[in-house]
Amino acid sequence: MSHKEIDRLEMIQAVANKHLRQAEAAQRLGLSVRQVKRLVRRYREHGATGLRSGHRGRRPNNAIAETVRQEVLALVKTHYTDFGPTLACEKLAERHGHHLSVETPGPVDGGRWAMAAQATQASPHSSAPSTAAPAWGSSFKIDGSPHDWFEVRGPRCTLMVFIDDATGRLMALRFVPAETTQAYMETLQQYLDQHGRPVALYSDKHSIFRVNHPEHDGELTQFSRALKTLDIAAIHANTPQAKGRVERANQTLQDRLVKELRLREISDIDAANAFLPTFMADFNARFAVEPQSPQDAHRPVLHSPEEQALILCLHHTRKLSKNLCFQFKNREYQLQGQGKGYRLRGATLTVCEAFDGTITLLHQGHIMPYRLLAEGEPPTPLDDEKSVHHSVDQAKAKQTAKPTYKPAPDHPWRGRGNITPAPAQTP
Repeated sequence: MSHKEIDRLEMIQAVANKHLRQAEAAQRLGLSVRQVKRLVRRYREHGATGLRSGHRGRRPNNAIAETVRQEVLALVKTHYTDFGPTLACEKLAERHGHHLSVETPGPVDGGRWAMAAQATQASPHSSAPSTAAPAWGSSFKIDGSPHDWFEVRGPRCTLMVFIDDATGRLMALRFVPAETTQAYMETLQQYLDQHGRPVALYSDKHSIFRVNHPEHDGELTQFSRALKTLDIAAIHANTPQAKGRVERANQTLQDRLVKELRLREISDIDAANAFLPTFMADFNARFAVEPQSPQDAHRPVLHSPEEQALILCLHHTRKLSKNLCFQFKNREYQLQGQGKGYRLRGATLTVCEAFDGTITLLHQGHIMPYRLLAEGEPPTPLDDEKSVHHSVDQAKAKQTAKPTYKPAPDHPWRGRGNITPAPAQTP
């Protein structure tokens, strides 16, 4: 007998021996008085065995057929061995027509599913998440999630994640080679086109979002300058746990999205980005919640598409010389159409550098015509700790593709001239 049946037996024995009232026994056992009377009658007729469940050892009436069970287990072992129970049951219903509860397939590989379910529980930091925004569009949290998204089928890359704080809705997803200012600006442009301007943006303290050098406190990064121009407040988290919603979303995406890409045999960034809208719609239908306020806090974008393009690019300042020239990235430019007055001598220009390399000159909000006077070798691009891995991968691919080449010791690198050998010493 089970522990529950032993406890019930002691209670029923006390009622049968007149040591306990039926109503009190019913209250302690959580049963009705009529059910206690039935149990007392069965005990007097059959003894302790009369209290055992009559279903013990019998096949449940709602049990699925053994053939179906074996088919489900075979599908799980073939296609979903590393899936959690919930996601596996979703795929069994979606792809194979088996609508089962999470417990139906049973443990696979010695209870591995039970351990997987425990592993997907909330992290220790999720017990105290940040307070959610009251309305949709009040704020959204952003992050880049570098991961082996294509497993062994494709290169490692980063998923840009924009998630609404009030609802938990994925607002923008985009695969990029690395987490860079360009990636954030292009994803923000996608967000603005689809939803408008949010009130605030929540991020970590990476150098993309904030100047962390104490001697330059208060200066703006390229991305924070764009947010200020668009009138979007920037909020910086002190710890990754403070970005709880987007961090937990990253964990879920690294489980669900990786497996979705595998099932659809997607192994490159372009195909993955084409699939993301479908994935986002399904994800939001499953996990998004209703906001505290029904109002939409998004605001319309006030700038034209052309002005947005100039805002969401890299800005540099240059001072004009006496002949209205300036240098930028080893190139020399000169303003055109300014007449003979040279009124702009010594003026400061804003050089707007698009990510395709084209530049636009602005002075007091006006686009200035120019011409290229001289062109030198472009400088080596700079990397940070979040993009250096992508640069290393590119270097490896480039070195593997070209044939082995050994330069001569006196090769004139960058025009520095030949190496003069040391004079021979006389004995």
